[in-house]
Amino acid sequence: MQLAVEDSNRPARILSLVPSISELLVALGLAPLMVGRTGFCIHPAEVMAGLPKVGGTKDVKLDKVRQLAPTHLIVNMDENRRETVDALRDVVPYVLVTHPNAPEDNLQLLAQLSGVFGHWPGVQAKADALALELQSALGELRDREWAAQRVLYLIWRDPWMTVARDTYIARMLAEVGWQTWPPTEGSLVGALRYPKHDGHKTWLKDVQRVLLSSEPYAFDARHLAEAQALCPGAIVQCVDGELLSWYGPRAAQGLRYLRDLALDLR
Repeated sequence: MQLAVEDSNRPARILSLVPSISELLVALGLAPLMVGRTGFCIHPAEVMAGLPKVGGTKDVKLDKVRQLAPTHLIVNMDENRRETVDALRDVVPYVLVTHPNAPEDNLQLLAQLSGVFGHWPGVQAKADALALELQSALGELRDREWAAQRVLYLIWRDPWMTVARDTYIARMLAEVGWQTWPPTEGSLVGALRYPKHDGHKTWLKDVQRVLLSSEPYAFDARHLAEAQALCPGAIVQCVDGELLSWYGPRAAQGLRYLRDLALDLR
């Protein structure tokens, strides 16, 4: 959807319900237009600290949204509930729905935001620079030959939860030949995108690398032994979940981080 940044010569009032896109809005120079955020929108801290919270990504407080009177609401099909978005369509004039499912989808995301807010000074130039950086990082990975590995990417424990192969995270990992297990597709939205398992699957013995994400569950060194027990023959390590799952300005940085992981430089 391509929308003008202004109505009746009044600047837009942007409310983002997506942490990574809140960070992207700031990177594009749109912080002066932002009027609110979720409690999970934490980067950059110096900007987010000055913005009102409207709850979490899944439990948005509709009354607070109404009080902020945004003109533009930015949501995500994975992050936000459909019923929340439907309820807010009667309150907010313009709703921008995002759903990047692969690192290259950041290019479409940048085009979507610059198409809407490109009249704001500097936005288009910043979007173009981020697009070039992403294309460079992707090109560097795709110019290499990577050895395939079976990877268990854990985002939760009790129960264990991982990612389906059609998610953004799995497609990031695929850029270095890392194939997420189990080998399932999760569909467009819903719980199947993040399958659960009980830790007793036969395929676990063939996993070569276990990645413990720092979010949404805060895995750290205390969980290494527990994860190693799941896959005794695997390399087990903690990874920066923001770099591997956030869209926007972290995408290119995340690809370089992933390159270093695959080359055992970290």
